[in-house]
Amino acid sequence: MPKLKSHSGAKKRLRRTGSGKLVFKRNSRNHLLMQKSKRQKRIQRTQLLHPTNEHALRHLVPHI
Repeated sequence: MPKLKSHSGAKKRLRRTGSGKLVFKRNSRNHLLMQKSKRQKRIQRTQLLHPTNEHALRHLVPHI
C-alpha cells in the first residue's frame, strides 16, 4: 500500500489540539495591527474547525 501524503497547504494552516480537534489561525493578524480595532483583533484569534468540515480535512492531513 502506498504512503499517505499530507496536503502541503493544509498542514501549514491546521494544527491539532490536546483533545484531538483541529484549529486554524484566522487572517489579518500579522501586521498593521495598530490601526485595527480591538474587536477586530480579538475576533481574529485561532478558531476550532466546524465539525461538518472536519471529516474532509482529516483526510488531507492524516499525520497531524
